[in-house]
Amino acid sequence: MMNLKKIVGNLVLLSLIPLTLVACGGETAVSFSQDVRPIIDRHCIQCHEPGGKGEVASGFDMTSYDSLMRGARFGPMIIANDVEGSNMIVLMEGRADPSISMPHGQRPSVPGQEIQTIRLWVDQGAKNN
Repeated sequence: MMNLKKIVGNLVLLSLIPLTLVACGGETAVSFSQDVRPIIDRHCIQCHEPGGKGEVASGFDMTSYDSLMRGARFGPMIIANDVEGSNMIVLMEGRADPSISMPHGQRPSVPGQEIQTIRLWVDQGAKNN
C-alpha cells in the first residue's frame, strides 16, 4: 500500500503537467506567442514590418497579432478555423503562383513542421494566446 507522502508526491507531479491538451482531438494547443510568433519572427517579419518590402507591396504587417489578423490590402490572410482558406498558409505551402510564394525571393522555405504548427494554430481558432 502506498504511503500518504508518496501519493501526495505523485499528485504534485501530475499537477505540474501542463494542461495544454485540446478537449477534442487531443492535440497540444498551439500558442500564438510561444509557437507561432517565433516562426513569423524567423521567416516573415524582415519583409512584413512597416516599411518592409512585403508590407509595402501587400499591406500585410505581421508585427502584431492584430495586424496579422487584419490581413493584407487584398483581404484576410488568416481565417480562424479555416486552414485551406487562410492565404498565408497557401502562400507558405507554395500552393499559389510561384511568383508570390512566401517567403519571397531567395529566402529559404519555412520548414514543414513550422508550417504544420501554424496550420494547427489556425485550425484551433487562431487565438491570441
